[in-house]
Amino acid sequence: MPLRRCLIGLIIITNTAVAELNDITQAPNTVNAGIKKSLTEQIGMGRGDINTPDSSIYLINRDPFRAIVRGRQLFQRKFQIKQGFGPRVNDGEGDLNTNGALGAGLADSCAACHARPRGGAGDGGDVFTRPDSRDAPHLFGLGLIEMLADEITADLRAVRDSAIETAQSTNSNKTVYLKSKGIQYGSITAHPDGSVDNSHLKGIDDDLRVKPFFAEGSDFSIRSFSMGAFNAEMGLQSHDPDHQLAFAGNNVITPSGLSLAGNKDAVSMPPVSDSFADGDSDGISNEMPPELLDYMEFYLLNYFKPAQYKSNRATRKGKYLMEKIGCTTCHKTDLVINKDRRVADVETAYDRENGGFNHLYATAEAKFDEIDDGSGYPALKQPKLNSFIVKNVYADFKRHDLGSKFWERNFDGSYQKEFMTEPLWGVGTTAPYGHDGRSINLHEVILRHGGEAASSRKKYAYLWGASQRAIVSYLQSLVLFPPPDTASNLDPGDKSDPMYPQESQGSISLTPLFNDPTDLE
Repeated sequence: MPLRRCLIGLIIITNTAVAELNDITQAPNTVNAGIKKSLTEQIGMGRGDINTPDSSIYLINRDPFRAIVRGRQLFQRKFQIKQGFGPRVNDGEGDLNTNGALGAGLADSCAACHARPRGGAGDGGDVFTRPDSRDAPHLFGLGLIEMLADEITADLRAVRDSAIETAQSTNSNKTVYLKSKGIQYGSITAHPDGSVDNSHLKGIDDDLRVKPFFAEGSDFSIRSFSMGAFNAEMGLQSHDPDHQLAFAGNNVITPSGLSLAGNKDAVSMPPVSDSFADGDSDGISNEMPPELLDYMEFYLLNYFKPAQYKSNRATRKGKYLMEKIGCTTCHKTDLVINKDRRVADVETAYDRENGGFNHLYATAEAKFDEIDDGSGYPALKQPKLNSFIVKNVYADFKRHDLGSKFWERNFDGSYQKEFMTEPLWGVGTTAPYGHDGRSINLHEVILRHGGEAASSRKKYAYLWGASQRAIVSYLQSLVLFPPPDTASNLDPGDKSDPMYPQESQGSISLTPLFNDPTDLE
């Protein structure tokens, strides 16, 4: 059902967020703009458990919308040197052939790289982690991407395990095709001795783990890449116990519900081993405690997916033509999650009547059950784990070789030739294009395709100009948006306010959904 706890009396103006934020305990100001809690207050009672108030486990399970906002504020927080910010990895000195993190920029917040549009986990500038740069991607809908990849992985591994069992029980080779959610990943042959011939796999590693993060497909966990980014881009080290246990071969379920299967997956070791270690020798330890990773992971799991802007005759024609010329062979339109771990969904679309800025309006819908566990604390709010159709994602969670115009130089002189299919949602507001940001517009990046996409590229090139423009027009309707400036059923705004739209523009404000909406984050 829609989240309707947004009674006018509960609406609190908290979404003054821009890309990066100070907290008001560090940088007070007249209008009280910024993060309302200090970093110490955000850390609270540590990880704790479901019966430790103001701990990460407690908030994620009993006050999940506060946990989401706390994660968002962490994403936007401008970290200080006294909190452990910096220095760069080895101060930028070392062998780039073996350590690409040396080329990472030094940013004082996550939003310094993922900043557009404002107030959201959007896209940003290039970073020198490859000789020809990498373009920072947007993070809208990231939790949906993680869940799809994880479910595909489970499906493929189940097929492999069944094939091995059959080969052993029949004492004969067993060849099976790997398919999940309508996506083909080639075939494998299991042998009676338990070994597997993976030579006919397509677009995936031998471990059958789908890794949707980074252009080359090198990570599968929001928690892992967050931990790595805090270290490489911000100089903030974590001793995350979840990764330590998984690295040692254990199966760990993170607070957001992802399984880190240390016995099956290559899980990275945290930058430091315990809360007392000072990994970058800046005199500060415990720079990124695990409870902050909990909030970051939970925020990005639940982060809003991209929006659908105005549909018209041209966009409808463009969507049809994308299917006709074969774009959706790889950029698959809709995919289904079997068990959605989020606590809410936000659907954002063009709405001329209710939309404010950009004529976009967001509708939030609850996806949790309340459970009274008799503890005397607020009820547990557990995800329903229902199925969910992820619309207009346009991805197939595989690597492809798109030809030499997309090949990427590595610092050691080798070339990366295969890249994950980039989800197209949000593509209308994320120029420039390509993993390296070298294509200036959508028309050019389409014409840049070759290799496995050569046939579709050729068909696009042969279209009349009006048909090409229709495809581009449709892609431009897949947009990102600024949550603080997007009216919603949580905060619809007030167009009669004489200060509109600088004030009362509406927002996707989660504050009214806190257990205590008067306690601001």
